[in-house]
Amino acid sequence: MPADARSADRVSNYNKFWEQKSANDNESHRANRLDQYTEVVNGYYDGATELYEYGWAESFHFCRFYKGEGFLQALARHEHYLASMMHLKPGMRVLDVGCGVGGPAREISRFSDATIVGLNNNDFQIGRATNKTRKAGLSDKVSFVKGDFMKLSEQFGENSFDAVYAIEATCHAPNFEGIYGEIFKVLKPGGVFGVYEWCMTDEWDPTNPKHKEIAHGIEVGDGIPEMRNLTAARNALKSVGFEIEHEEDLADRGDVVPWYYPLEGDIWKAQTVWDMFTCWRTSKMGIFVTQNAVWALEKIGVVPKGTHSVGESLIVAANALVAGGKTKLFTPMALWISRKPAN
Repeated sequence: MPADARSADRVSNYNKFWEQKSANDNESHRANRLDQYTEVVNGYYDGATELYEYGWAESFHFCRFYKGEGFLQALARHEHYLASMMHLKPGMRVLDVGCGVGGPAREISRFSDATIVGLNNNDFQIGRATNKTRKAGLSDKVSFVKGDFMKLSEQFGENSFDAVYAIEATCHAPNFEGIYGEIFKVLKPGGVFGVYEWCMTDEWDPTNPKHKEIAHGIEVGDGIPEMRNLTAARNALKSVGFEIEHEEDLADRGDVVPWYYPLEGDIWKAQTVWDMFTCWRTSKMGIFVTQNAVWALEKIGVVPKGTHSVGESLIVAANALVAGGKTKLFTPMALWISRKPAN
């Protein structure tokens, strides 16, 4: 997909949705982000997609790690775990809500042999997802469509899918009840919904300035209108009619290797030799090299104006995510497996 599939205005305007300091970011700013969530998210991903692929491969999510486990292997295992918990199998029609460039959809289709439909509201990502899937020889099993995940039932009709999953995507919605309610509608009776949700933990106190600073950094750096806690997600699932079959914060497993280690920029924490390069990208030197290269590419028009600024936001995000992980105030892998009643 050519660079002009992205909106330069959207990218350059992205950071205007937030006040730089969390103390100055108030209710009116939050309400504006929630009202214009599609602009917020699209502006972010128009600028961040290629940076994500450079630093994080084709699956834009976090995962647990075992000692000695390679980065790409761990990402795939995280996707397999979700598919296995949902009992995905051949013949099922499955919706991926917020599919990115299709990395998880391709991996889960290979793993389960299910047919996956990836939904995305970003033209640039849809183009890249479609092209990558064609090259992988999976176009008969994995497809992508543009759409608003707050209007799923309008696009697909009710009772359309055997299963729906979302991997670190529904946090971009203006509210949990709306997105979960739409997922509930498009599921067939008895269908299953699996989600890895980004949440502040129940220890998070929005009135605590330090806690607010961490949440604000995650919002600014990851295109999220507002962060919400575990209780909000759980209550939303129940309120729209889901029966929760399994709930667990996988970040609370007490792993020796923390989920956020690739963001710390310490090459000596890499679990394999190849992953030293992954860790280098988030080191001070790696960030310096990357951001200067992006600045030069922006100047000559190879990437949209504002991409460098979005890259700066990613740095803010990395610091906030690590802080949230270390303090146990944030999790990117709150897992819920929920079912729509059969009747």
